[in-house]
Amino acid sequence: MNWLDLLNKAVAEHPRGRAGVAEALDVSRTTISLVLDDKYPAKTDKIEAKVMDMYARVPCPHLNETISINACRAHALRAAPTNSPREMRHWRACQTCACKPEEKRHAA
Repeated sequence: MNWLDLLNKAVAEHPRGRAGVAEALDVSRTTISLVLDDKYPAKTDKIEAKVMDMYARVPCPHLNETISINACRAHALRAAPTNSPREMRHWRACQTCACKPEEKRHAA
């Protein structure tokens, strides 16, 4: 599912529609409306990233369930959790998982 499909689905499912999704994504309702109406005048890459972070889901083979990209990123990209054998097993599984997200690069 692409990010626009995810955005449309989120709007359809949110009780407050576009306003609720805009608030969740920390953007204006106008931004959501312009994007969905294909009238947004700027690049949409930042909005796309926010939508994917908030609404995209991936299968987690270790947990045997579907989790958010944010939860996947939090498990896979953190430092090795040496204080918990259960968390360490999960972290190790993440390191070889096909769904493991790439680390976000920060500008220098």
